[in-house]
Amino acid sequence: MQISIRKLGVTASLLLIIAAGCARPPAPEVIPTATATVPAPTPTPTPEPEAWWQDVVFYEIFVRSFKDSNGDGIGDFRGIIEQLDYLNDGDPATQDDLGIGGIWLMPINPSPSYHGYDVTDYYAVNPEYGTMEDFKALLAEAHQRGIKIIIDLVVNHTSTQHSWFQAAADPESDFHDWYVWSDEHPQVPGPWFQNAWHRHPQNGLYYYGIFWGGMPDLNFDNPAVSAEMINISKYWLEEVGVDGFRVDAARYLFTDGAAQQDTQETIAWYEEWRDFYKAINPEAFTVGEVWTDLRVTARYSDGMDSLFMFDLAEDIKNSAYAPNPSRIINGYLDTLEHFPEGDFSTFLSNHDQQRVMSLLEENVDKAKVAAFVYLTGPGTPFIYYGEEIGMTGNKPDELLRTPMQWSDGPGAGFTTGTPWQPPNRNYTEINVAAQETDPDSLLNHYRSLVHLRNQHPVLRAGDYLRFTSNCLQLYPVLRVEGNQAMILLANLGRREMEDCTLSISESPLAGQYEVTLLFGKGDFGEITFGEDGSLSDYPLPGVIQPFQHFMLQVEQP
Repeated sequence: MQISIRKLGVTASLLLIIAAGCARPPAPEVIPTATATVPAPTPTPTPEPEAWWQDVVFYEIFVRSFKDSNGDGIGDFRGIIEQLDYLNDGDPATQDDLGIGGIWLMPINPSPSYHGYDVTDYYAVNPEYGTMEDFKALLAEAHQRGIKIIIDLVVNHTSTQHSWFQAAADPESDFHDWYVWSDEHPQVPGPWFQNAWHRHPQNGLYYYGIFWGGMPDLNFDNPAVSAEMINISKYWLEEVGVDGFRVDAARYLFTDGAAQQDTQETIAWYEEWRDFYKAINPEAFTVGEVWTDLRVTARYSDGMDSLFMFDLAEDIKNSAYAPNPSRIINGYLDTLEHFPEGDFSTFLSNHDQQRVMSLLEENVDKAKVAAFVYLTGPGTPFIYYGEEIGMTGNKPDELLRTPMQWSDGPGAGFTTGTPWQPPNRNYTEINVAAQETDPDSLLNHYRSLVHLRNQHPVLRAGDYLRFTSNCLQLYPVLRVEGNQAMILLANLGRREMEDCTLSISESPLAGQYEVTLLFGKGDFGEITFGEDGSLSDYPLPGVIQPFQHFMLQVEQP
C-alpha cells in the first residue's frame, strides 16, 4: 500500500517562496514546484510595535447574515459599510455606537458552501458578497473610523472544487502531492475518531480530509503548499490591505505517525509563518482557533499573536447560568498563568456554538452578567454578531448564523428581499431598533461596557487579582495597572445579598482611596488598604440585588 507520508521539515517548506510575489497561482496545468518557486531566505524578523489588538474589542461578522445592500437576500460588503456607524462611528466622544475597534470576517473567499470554509480561490472574494473593489471600499471605510479588519484564513484544507484538487485527481499531475493520498483505506480514524479518508470517484484513491469529504487536507510536507500559503498571506496583507487573520483549524497541518493534531511540525510552521508576516506588516494581527485544553493551546503562543480561550468561555457562560464566581476567577487565573502577557482572546459564543442567549434560556439579566465579566476581564474580547441584542440560536449550524435582527420589519431589516435563511421568529421583539432607545436594554449594556473598556486601560491591561468574600455568589475582582485601580463586583445569582465583605491578603495598593462608581448604582465610600496591600472585611454598602454589578474606580485623593 502506498501512502503519501508527511515527512519534510517545516523549515525546508518555508524556504520556498513564490517567485511571482503576489501574483495569482498558476493554472492547474502549469507545473507549480519547479517553475513557480525559488529558494529564498527566511525574512528577517522585525521588532514588534505596540500590540494594538490588546486595546480593542472585536466583532465577529458572518457576511452572509449581517446586512444585505441589494435585496438579493444575501449579506454583502456594501451592507456592512452601511452599518459601520452602528459598530463605531469614528468619534470617541459619542456613546451611541458599539465602540468596537476590530472586525473579524468569517470566510470571504469563493466557496460552494454557504459558510465558506471550503475555499475554491484564495485570491478572490465570494461574488455573492460583492467585488474586490467593494471589499477594499469596506476596508477604507473601516480604517477611516479606526476599525481594523481581519479575515478568516482557512489554512488546513480546500474545497474539492478547488482547481488544485481537481488537477490532483491525476496521479501524474504536479498538484497530486498538494494533498495526502493512499491507494487503500488506511483503516485509521481521524483525530476525533471520525472517518478521515475518502475515496475519490475518478481515480479510486483515498484522500485525507479530517472534516469531511468536501474538504481535503493540504499536504504541508510539500514545499510548494507551504510556499503558496505564504504567498496567499502576503497577497492579503500587502496587496489588499487586511490587518491580519483568524486562523481556522490551526491544529491539523502536519501529521507525525499516529499524531494527527498539535504536532511539533505544525507548531513550528506557525512560528516561521509569524516571522514572515511580521516582516511584511509588523502590525498584522493573527488569532488562532486551537480548540483544545489550555496547556496544549499555549504551545501555539509563539506562532500567533493571540489564541481563543474556549475553556474560559465555558467557565464564564456556565457560571452565569449556575452561579459560580470561583470558576470564573480560576479560569482567568489559569489562563494568565499560561499567557501572562494577556495575549489571548475571550468570547462567549461563536459561529460553531450554541448562542449564549439560548444557553442562558433567554435570561437577559444573566446575559448582562456574562457580558460584564468578559468585557471587564483580561484578553482581547470578541463579540459574535447579534450577541449584543440577545439573538438566540441552536444547532444545526445554519441556525447559529441567521440574519442580523435590525428591526421588526419585513426580513428583520436585514434585506428587502427573501433572506437566504429565515430570521429567528423572535426578531419582532428582539432587534436593534427596539433596544436603541431603551437605556436598560442589552444593547446599551454592551455599549456602556465597551466604551468604559476603551476609556480605562486598567480594564484592558491591568493585573487580575482575587478578592475573597463572605457572599459566595459575588464575583469580586481587583484590576490594577500602574496608578489606576478598579474593583469589579457582580451578583451572579437570583438571591439578594447583604452584609457582604471584601478581603485580600496582598495587592499593589496601600493607603486610603476614594471610590467612584462608574457602572451600577450604590453609595460606596472610601476604602483603606494596609501598607502591605491587604484589605480585611471591607463592608459593601446596602443590599446587592440579584444580577446587580458594579465597576468602582479606586483613586488616591
